[in-house]
Amino acid sequence: MKPMGALPPEFAGQRSMLTIAGRPADDWAEATPVFVYDVGIVAARVARFRAAFPDVDLHYAIKANPLPALLDRVAPLVDGLDVASGGELEKALAVKPASAISFAGPGKRDVELRAAIRAGATLNVESEGEATRALRLGEDLGIAPRLAVRVNPDIELRGSGMRMGGRPSPFGVDAARAAALVRAIVANGADWRGFHIYAGSQALDAGAIAETQAATLAFAARLADEAGAAPPLVNLGGGFGVPYFAGDVPLDVEAVGAALGEALAARPAVLGQARFAIELGRWLVAEAGVYLTRIVDRKESQGETFLVTDGGLNHQLAASGNFGTVVRRNYPLALARDLGGAGDETVSVVGPLCTPLDRLGDRIALPHADAGDLIAIFMAGAYGASASPSGFLGHPPAVEIVAG
Repeated sequence: MKPMGALPPEFAGQRSMLTIAGRPADDWAEATPVFVYDVGIVAARVARFRAAFPDVDLHYAIKANPLPALLDRVAPLVDGLDVASGGELEKALAVKPASAISFAGPGKRDVELRAAIRAGATLNVESEGEATRALRLGEDLGIAPRLAVRVNPDIELRGSGMRMGGRPSPFGVDAARAAALVRAIVANGADWRGFHIYAGSQALDAGAIAETQAATLAFAARLADEAGAAPPLVNLGGGFGVPYFAGDVPLDVEAVGAALGEALAARPAVLGQARFAIELGRWLVAEAGVYLTRIVDRKESQGETFLVTDGGLNHQLAASGNFGTVVRRNYPLALARDLGGAGDETVSVVGPLCTPLDRLGDRIALPHADAGDLIAIFMAGAYGASASPSGFLGHPPAVEIVAG
């Protein structure tokens, strides 16, 4: 038997039938597989952030979950939206003014740059070449482009699941060249919007995040002094992790907020008039989502029990262990009709795809389950449907429902 991660706190105390946004799981599962996103949980995360970071803007990185119906509900709760493609830009513009949208990503095509400049969104330029193209396109359009410089920092976030700084990278301009690029942007008449500095993601160590944020402030001040230009905004990145797996400890957000508050109070003069933003995706939405999939077959094979469901890695690639994890570990998973019930048998939960990679729960303890029962996979609000190969083998897409 292998361990699973802990259920999110909003579900951990439930017994018997799982409820989502106050309704039984069966009510949401007329058609399966289905993702259900509880907006009330997202709103609670936003409120917690506001209390911990009263002087910092909150941006939602919509790549975590770009479902338009969810964006409609999240956009009014946050100060900005961060996008990473022309498609995401279109979705963001439908729910937020362009002045509150920033566009990052290392491979922006001219058509995407042009759309962002025309709309008035901020481009986080990732190279000198991209900045040159943006300036040229702005001149062609007769619009001063809003440009921030994404910097590949010479610092990294300790303990992060994905380190974004301190090494050669396709993301951002190397620190040694960032100030010169800022000077060129200002000299060419662009509307310079500041720095975007992202050192890593999926970190659960409050001390490491606080240390990185303090270093990022010092780093931004040094770059501003070198460039001779005070930044209007410093995007400090994100990095806030969520506890997916057994042994993970939830991030102490309040400790991070207290440390950042002290660092901001003592920040260098060149950052005195700057605004600061934190860009979060999974921390806001991951725990709000539940993936419900129905068992279509129960089978035995050489002494092991397999519960075969109607959804798998084609919808929930991350839960199958095939999205950014080196060692496969089990997401929180439960039998929806018997939440908190005794795990009296060891089973593997597998999807319908013709590949051994399609395994959602590997030798886990569950109450006895049969065909027709619902399996609930938690932590499904981020990097689920949109980050999975939905076209693989031609199975139907999952339904997505915004609740609450």
